[in-house]
Amino acid sequence: MAAQPEEAAGLKHPRLGENNTTARERKRNQGSDELPCFSNYALWKECFYEKVQQRCLSLQEAKVKMIHAQKAKEEKVKKREPCDWLPREWFSEETDSLDTRIYLLDKLLPTLIPGVEKLLMEVERKNVLAPDKEPTEFNPIIFLGEYLMRHNPQYGVSTKPGPYLRGMKVVTKEIKTKMPGTASERLASMKSEAENIRKERQQVENMKAQVKEMRKEALAIQFKEWTVDISGRIPVALVQSALRSFLDVVASIPTDAGKAIYVKKLEIIDTLGKKVNIDEFAEYVHSYTEHFSDDMFQEILKHLSQCAEDFKGAIRHDMWRQMFTDLFLDCDSGKVGLLDRQRILALLVDFYDRSSVIMKRRFRNPRQWPIIELQEIELVDLWGVLDDQEVCEEFSEKLVLSQTEISEGEILAYQPVSVVKSAEFEENDLDGDTKHTEKSSFQEDIETARQSECASADRQEEDFPGSDSTGNSLSRDGEPGSEKQVEEEEFGLGTKPDTETNMEEDHPVSDREPGTEGQVSQEEDDGIAETTNMTAGPTPEATAMTSEDKAVADMDVIASEQNAPVAEVVKETPARKESFSRQHGSQFGRQTSSETRLKDEDLLQDQNKDLGPIMAEIQNRWASRTRSAFDESCLNLPQFVQLMETFVGEDISLPTLKRLNAFIKEEYKQTEEEKTEQLEKVHHVSHLAQRKLLLEALFEKWDSNASGFLDLEEVDAVLSTFKEGMEKEALRKAKKHLCSRYPELSRAGKLSPKAFQLFLELIASEFAGDKDEAIDNLVEFLTESIKQSHMESLQSLTRRKWLHDIQQAAETSGANMDPVYKAVFKALLQDAEAHGDNKKISAYIALLEENRLSPERGQALLHYVACTTDDAPYVLNQILYRDMKGVSFEAVEGGKPIHVPTVQLHGNIHFWNYNRPVEERKGSFLVLPLHDARWRVFGILGLDTLRDQCEKTIFLTHEISFYQGVAHAFSKAYHHIFTLEKVLRMAVTALDWLYPRAPSIHTVTVYLLEPGKDKTWDYALCKMITTDNTGQKEIHSSPVLLLREENLLRDYLFKCIDSSEVIRTCVCGEHHIAVPLRDLSGQALGIFDISVGQHQKLPPHEHKDLQKMLKMAQAACSEILKISAEETEPTYVLEAEHVAKLRHGEILFHRFMLQDLRECVRKLNAESFAEIKSCAEPPALVHTIVKAVLLLFHPDWKGSEKTENWSQCIRNLDDNLIQEIYCFDPTAASVQVQAELVLDCITGVPSAAARQRGWVPAEHLHHWVHTCLSLAEIARSLRSKTPPSSAPLRTRFSCASD
Repeated sequence: MAAQPEEAAGLKHPRLGENNTTARERKRNQGSDELPCFSNYALWKECFYEKVQQRCLSLQEAKVKMIHAQKAKEEKVKKREPCDWLPREWFSEETDSLDTRIYLLDKLLPTLIPGVEKLLMEVERKNVLAPDKEPTEFNPIIFLGEYLMRHNPQYGVSTKPGPYLRGMKVVTKEIKTKMPGTASERLASMKSEAENIRKERQQVENMKAQVKEMRKEALAIQFKEWTVDISGRIPVALVQSALRSFLDVVASIPTDAGKAIYVKKLEIIDTLGKKVNIDEFAEYVHSYTEHFSDDMFQEILKHLSQCAEDFKGAIRHDMWRQMFTDLFLDCDSGKVGLLDRQRILALLVDFYDRSSVIMKRRFRNPRQWPIIELQEIELVDLWGVLDDQEVCEEFSEKLVLSQTEISEGEILAYQPVSVVKSAEFEENDLDGDTKHTEKSSFQEDIETARQSECASADRQEEDFPGSDSTGNSLSRDGEPGSEKQVEEEEFGLGTKPDTETNMEEDHPVSDREPGTEGQVSQEEDDGIAETTNMTAGPTPEATAMTSEDKAVADMDVIASEQNAPVAEVVKETPARKESFSRQHGSQFGRQTSSETRLKDEDLLQDQNKDLGPIMAEIQNRWASRTRSAFDESCLNLPQFVQLMETFVGEDISLPTLKRLNAFIKEEYKQTEEEKTEQLEKVHHVSHLAQRKLLLEALFEKWDSNASGFLDLEEVDAVLSTFKEGMEKEALRKAKKHLCSRYPELSRAGKLSPKAFQLFLELIASEFAGDKDEAIDNLVEFLTESIKQSHMESLQSLTRRKWLHDIQQAAETSGANMDPVYKAVFKALLQDAEAHGDNKKISAYIALLEENRLSPERGQALLHYVACTTDDAPYVLNQILYRDMKGVSFEAVEGGKPIHVPTVQLHGNIHFWNYNRPVEERKGSFLVLPLHDARWRVFGILGLDTLRDQCEKTIFLTHEISFYQGVAHAFSKAYHHIFTLEKVLRMAVTALDWLYPRAPSIHTVTVYLLEPGKDKTWDYALCKMITTDNTGQKEIHSSPVLLLREENLLRDYLFKCIDSSEVIRTCVCGEHHIAVPLRDLSGQALGIFDISVGQHQKLPPHEHKDLQKMLKMAQAACSEILKISAEETEPTYVLEAEHVAKLRHGEILFHRFMLQDLRECVRKLNAESFAEIKSCAEPPALVHTIVKAVLLLFHPDWKGSEKTENWSQCIRNLDDNLIQEIYCFDPTAASVQVQAELVLDCITGVPSAAARQRGWVPAEHLHHWVHTCLSLAEIARSLRSKTPPSSAPLRTRFSCASD
C-alpha cells in the first residue's frame, strides 16, 4: 500500500491530535484544498493542557474547601448568636413601597444601622445625654457622617454584622423575591417549584417505601408456602425458574407489561448451592418486580404460590422416583441395566386388574396410551367407536365415588405370600392416619373416596395372614404427632433416610419375617422422624433421633450437578446418586456393565493406538449422552422410572405405592438363560458401537484433507495388497455387493463413511473364519498402510473442526440457514488464510431451481442465495440461466468440480461485477457441485481469487479436496434444516387437524431439540410453534431457547427428552401432556407440549383424536427423516409426493391417516354394512356420508337417483366400493375431485354423531372423505401455484461477513 504524503516527509501526528480530531473533521480536512496545520498538533500543547488542567482542578478544589469552611463558620455564628427577627417589621402587604423598602434594606440600612449603633454607643460612653452635665462639643451628625464615609460599601470596608443585620439580610432576600420581574423573584419561583417537586418526590418515595414494605411482607408470607431446607432456605435457581416461567403467564395477559416485564435481565444460576432465606427471598424477588402494578404483583404472587405447590408435588414425586429406582436395581438382578418392557407392562396390567374400582380410577390404564405406544394400538381401537369403559370415563368426573362396599381384598384374588408379608407393616402402620394425609394433600372432591379406600384397606388387612400381630403398630400406640409424621413421610422432600435405605438393601422387603414388629416399627419411626426433620426443620422429636449435622448433610444441595431436576434439590443418598446420575443414568440401559465396556474399549485401543486421538475427537463431537432411545422390547432406568410414574398418576397413596413395588419386585423373574442372552445382546450392541467408532476414525485418518469421501479405486488398490493379494476374490465380490447397494455412489467412484464401513464388513464376511477377527486384521493393515505426518494430522484436525462448526450451526440455528452460510464462508476464509498461503477469496452459493421466470432460457436456473460480504452488491440474489456464459451448469450436469486456473484465458466465464476492468479480471475460479444423500446435484459452491493481486492464485489439490468437504458439510447442514422445515410444516398441519376436533385443548407448544456443543454440554429446547386455545398459531422467526438450569419448574420437558417417554404433569395449575417426537434411533428430537388447562383429562373422544394426531405426526416425522437420511430412492404412495418438496410433510400426515383408514375400510365386509342396508329409511347422517363417498368417485351423479335414492345408494355398498376406496389416490392428476360439491354435502356433519351411535362403517367413511379432501386441496395448490423452491422459506438469502 502506498505511503501517505506526511509519512513520506518524515512527519508524524502526535497522539493527542489524532485522538481529539473527530472522524467528521478528518474527512472534511481531507476533502479541503488546504493542507492541515501541523501547529495544531504541537507537542507543547499537550504538556501545557495537562499542567493547566491540573492547576485548575487544584484551584477549584481549594475554592470549594474555602466555601465549605465559610458556611461552617456562619453556621457556628448563627448557633452562638441567633438572628434578630425585629427586621420582620419591614414586611408589608403594600406593593407600592416595595421598591423603596428593598432599596433601604439593600443599600442604606446595612451601613446606616451599624453607624447608628456606634453613635449610640459613643453617646453613652461620653454621657452626652446626662441632664446634669455641661454641653460638650460632640456632634452626632458629624460622627455619623464620618462613620459612613469610613465604612463606604464601595471600598469594601465591612464590619462584623450583628444579629440585627443578619436578620435584616435574610429579610432583604425574602422581600426581593416579592418584586416581580427580577432575577430574585424568578430564582425564588424556581426554588419554590423545586421544593414542591422535592416534597412531591419525597411523598412518592415514602409511598413507594410503604408499598415496598407491604410487598416484602406479602413476599415473606408467600415464602412460607415453599418447602425449605433445615436452615430455612430455598435455592435461588428455583426462584429464578419461577420468575422465568412467569413470562409465559404474562404473555397470555392483555397488558403492556409483558414487553419489558422485569427491570433487569434474569441471571443464569447453574448451581443449586446458592440459597436465600425469607428476607433475602423478599428482597431478591422485589428487585425484579418493584415497578409492577398492583394487579401484576398480585398475578406474580399467585404464580409464585402455584410454583410452590408444584415444588411440593415435585418433592413428593421425587420420593416415588427414588422408590422406583430402588425397584429397578432390585429387578435388574443381572446388572445389565435393562428390564423387559413387555413383562413390566404385563405386570402392570395384572396389578391393575387386581385393584379395586377406586384404585383403577387413580391409576392409568396400562392397556391404553400413554402407558403403551400409539403404534401398539390396534386400528380398530384407534379409529372405532368408544367402548363402554371409555363412555363411562367420559362421565366419571360428574359421579360421586361411593365404592366403599368394594374391598381390595375381594378383588385381589391372588397375591404372593411374600407380597403379603411385605405389605403387612406398610399398610397397617399408616391405616389409622391415611385419611388425614389425603385431606391435607389432595382435592376435596375425592375426599370421600379416599376415606372409603382406607376402610376397604382395613378390611383387606384382615384377610392377610399375620396382619393382627403387625397391624396398627404405629397408630395404636397413641403417640402424639404420629399423624403429622405420617403426612411428612408421604409428602416430604423425597429422600429416603440412609438408615432405611441400608436396611432395605441388607434385608429386602419380601424377606422380612412377620414376627419382627418391633424392628419394623422402629425402622418406620426413624424414617418418619428424619423426613419430618428435613421438611419442617429441627423439631424436638427429630433432634432426639438424628443429629442436626446429619440433617444438614441430607439437605445439602449438590453443587456439582448443574442440571439436576427441581425435585433433586436435596442431597441424594448413595443409592440415589448411583441411579440418578445424569452422566450414567440415561445410558444405563444402552451399555453393558462397566467392566465389560471398559474391556472392549481397552481391547480396541490396544489394537489401534494410532487411532486413539481421532476416536477421542469423534466422541467429543458426538451428541449429549443424557438422552435415552425408545426401544419397544426393553426399558432402561429413566424410562422405567417414568413409566411407573405415569402409571401411578397424581393421586396415589404411599401404602399403595409400596404394595405396587413389592408386587413388581416379587413377580418380575428372569431365568439364567434370559439374563445371559440379555447380557450378550447388550455386549454385542456395545461392541458394534465401538467398532463403528473405530472404522469412523480410520476413515478420517485416510481422508486427511477432510473431503468427506474416499476414492473407491484408491481404497481398492490398497486393499488388493492385503495378505499379498490372496484375498482379491473376496474383494471383488464385496465390491460387487457394494455397487449394487449404492449404485449412484459407486458410479461416482466415491465412498462415504457409511459405505466405507459397509465395504469393510462385506470384505470380512467373504473371508473364512471369524468376522470380527477379520475386521480387526483389516483395520490393523489399513492403519499401518496409511502414513500421515504430524503437520498433516494437525491440518486435518483443524479442518474437521471447521466442518463440525458448520454442522453445529445447522443444529443450533432454529431451522435458519443464515448461521450455516456464515459458518461455511468462515471455514473457507480461515482455511485460505491458514493453509492457502493467505489467499483472498470470494465465495458464493447458488441453488438449482425450476425456471418459471423464463422457461425459454432453460428448464432450470441457478439462484445465488449467499455470498461473502464484498461480493454482495454484485452476486447476491442474481439468476444464472443456462444460455448465459459460465461453467457452473457444466459442473451441475457432470457432477464433478471444475477448476479454471486462469479465468482471463478461458473465455467462457460470466463476471457479475461488470465494472471490473478487463485487465483486473485475473485469478482462478472453482465450481463445486452440491450433492444430496442420493448423489443428485441441487446447487453449486463457487470460489474465485479475483480480489487477490498475487501472481500465483491457483487452488492446490489439498485445497480443492477440503472445499469438497465444505460442500459436503454444507449439503448435510442444508438438508438438516430442510428436514426440520418439513417437520415443522407437518406439525402445523397436525395442529390444524386437531384443534377443530379437540376444543378442550388449551394451548400446544412445539419444541425442537438443539444439541450442546460437545458431549459435556447439555441440550436446549427451541420454542418453534405456539398455539392458543382458538387455534391461532405463531411460528417464531426468532425462537426462544429453554435451558435446563433456567427452567427447573418446567423440568418435565427435559425429562420427556431424557426418557423419550410421554409425561403427564400439572404445572402452574394447568395439566400438561408432553409427547416426544422421536427420530429414527428412538431418541426425542422435539416435543408436543399439550396443555388441557384446568381439566385433569380430555373427554374420551377428544383424547382419541389426540392419539390419532400424534400417531400420524410421529409416522410422518419418521418418514421425513428416513427419506432425508437414506442414500436410496424413497418409495412414494401418492402421486403428489413426487413434487411436494417442502410440503411433503403436510402430505405425509394425511397420507398415513389415509393408509390407516384404508386398512379400516378394507376390513369391512357385507356384514359391516348389513345394519345400514337393513334400514328402509336410514338416518340422514348415514345417507349423507354415503352420498359424499359416491360423489367423490362420481361427481356426475349429483342430484341423480343413484345418490338421492337410498335404495340405489345401498347397492353400491359392496366389495367393489371397498376396493375402490383402498386404491383411490385423491392427489392423482387423472382424478378430478370436486371438493366444493363434496363439502356442500358433508359440511355440518359431525363425526361425533356417528361415533355416539356406534356406526363404525359410517365413521370410517366420514374420516376417509375428509382426509381425501385435504389431500386433494394440497394437490390442487401444488398444481396451480408455483411450488416453493428447494430453499427453506425463512432462509432464502444471506450475506456472510468475513
